[in-house]
Amino acid sequence: MDTREVFTRLNRVFQEVFDDDSIRVGPQTTADDIEDWDSLEHITLISAVEREFRMKFKMGEISSMKNVGEMAQIVMERAKR
Repeated sequence: MDTREVFTRLNRVFQEVFDDDSIRVGPQTTADDIEDWDSLEHITLISAVEREFRMKFKMGEISSMKNVGEMAQIVMERAKR
């Protein structure tokens, strides 16, 4: 799985979770960049990403992610296993 595929799929997940087809995420995207991304939506988002990529984030990974790029990196690392 390459970076382009991961971000294509992440864009789709973000658009579905936030019900906004105009959302385009990149490596530097953070919660500050998406209006409705609050702590409750974060839980929904993490769950949706886990379903999309059929993987589970560790609690430490969730709490340390600073941007979507770090999320994508974890997804790509798991895909290699």
